[in-house]
Amino acid sequence: MYKQIDAYVLRLIRESTPERTVWNIEKIRQGKSADWNYIDGCMLTALLSMSEITGDARYFDFAEHFVDSFVAEDGTIRTYHMEKYNLDDVNEGRVLFPLYERTHKEKYKKAAALLREQLSKQPRTAEGSFWHKLIYPNQVWLDGLYMAQPFYALYEKSFGAGDYSDLLRQINTVREKMFDADKQLYYHGYDASRKAFWADPETGCSKNFWLRSIGWFAVSLADLIEIVPPGETNDRLRAIFAELMAGAARWADGETGLYWQVVDQGGREGNYLETSGSSMLAYAMLKGARLGVLPQAYAAKGEKTFRGIVERYLSFSGDDLNLGGICLVAGLGPEDNRRRDGSYAYYISEPVVENDAKGVAPFLLCYTEIKRLDAATARS
Repeated sequence: MYKQIDAYVLRLIRESTPERTVWNIEKIRQGKSADWNYIDGCMLTALLSMSEITGDARYFDFAEHFVDSFVAEDGTIRTYHMEKYNLDDVNEGRVLFPLYERTHKEKYKKAAALLREQLSKQPRTAEGSFWHKLIYPNQVWLDGLYMAQPFYALYEKSFGAGDYSDLLRQINTVREKMFDADKQLYYHGYDASRKAFWADPETGCSKNFWLRSIGWFAVSLADLIEIVPPGETNDRLRAIFAELMAGAARWADGETGLYWQVVDQGGREGNYLETSGSSMLAYAMLKGARLGVLPQAYAAKGEKTFRGIVERYLSFSGDDLNLGGICLVAGLGPEDNRRRDGSYAYYISEPVVENDAKGVAPFLLCYTEIKRLDAATARS
């Protein structure tokens, strides 16, 4: 199976160029031209992880070629517009750090500084959290924690003063405002102004627990724990992460180990076991166990989820492979799109697709953790 998965990833690379990536199904469906975006950023992060774990240069070479097509020598980024203040646009910047470390191309450092400048100017809620986007005033989405905070930490570690206090403050605010103590889950979004049509007028939170948003948050914490040096900040991140993973594990499907699109409503008509968020939670559990943040039992939980995805959603046809069960997209608003209201009916209405990077990239990250686990087992 591993050889088939490796071949599948290399096939995706062969069929992709910076101008058209076959894994960006959302952009293909919209008929939009290539740009700097978080979907490709997620995939490049996964490819660099594949390069690290396999030693195969083809993954790194593709990522370098891809980024070089967008980043100019002066560090400007083709198609990037800071004035949108969109946290999604920061995510792809995290690949600049391993590229710079390996190649020492100054343009990567300059591009990272440009994205860091966005964060310094990003509008904030009254509590000090980044707005998710300029078009979403006063709104914090779990997705945005993954889009911005690992980049923020990497910049502080590589080129900054090593100050993680702002990062931690924002994550503490998410814990305070968006965590449901009863269900041990996080709501998808929070509006500090309580004015968004989807927000609870008292709490400011959205109505439901969307799997992929919780997955984004879990992955961001798992990555941050590896990036941020030991100390009080790291200890607090570990505590929030351990609580999050314990809460999420309660809702796993007993048979497959997968998680439901609307996490706490398994078995309800229309709900389904979803690939991208399940992969994210499995990756976070496997990585958390490897880093010693979670008990080793979580490695078994993550592996069960990975195997469940393979059995349920990975289809083999000769040498061809397809990954299904991926929610294409979900969000909250804006005002002129009231269909995206955070309701149960909304979350189950979005298209379910194959081979989109929002599912493929987390699956590959999970796969690299499985490889690490296998290697550790073989050594012991």
